[in-house]
Amino acid sequence: MKKSLTISILAIAMVALGAAGLFAQGRFIDNHDGTVTDTKTHLMWAKYDNQGDITWHDAKAYCEHIILSHYDDWRMPTIKELETLYDAHAKGYKTTCGNWVRVNPQIQLSCGWVWARDALTITAYAYNFTRGYRYTDRMVHKRHFRALPVRTVK
Repeated sequence: MKKSLTISILAIAMVALGAAGLFAQGRFIDNHDGTVTDTKTHLMWAKYDNQGDITWHDAKAYCEHIILSHYDDWRMPTIKELETLYDAHAKGYKTTCGNWVRVNPQIQLSCGWVWARDALTITAYAYNFTRGYRYTDRMVHKRHFRALPVRTVK
């Protein structure tokens, strides 16, 4: 009886430590396959943006046609989804284009502006991860704009 009680307590402790380890990983979990899962929003993000200047139309095509990990249901994020990645209190990091961005470092942006799928007629929304605000710009502009694919975790 005493031996089985000790084993049961040990099993419970192992389960508790395993669960604590999961929570210790935090909100963003690197899936080690080029993707990062946001446990708060239930979104899976590409770990890296497209790594170069891109127009809105090309960004949309990039997001919709990428096959990353084994998923093929990637899309362009909404402006609200992009806003969930910004952290005003984060230290942030310097991008390859020289911008300082405030986003979880598990998601690696190469510049500070990311296109959103929200579009008007000739303009579309983009999110500025340097200062933390949304704005619109002409869809044909590409300097410093990036594409960051996202998918909903089912």
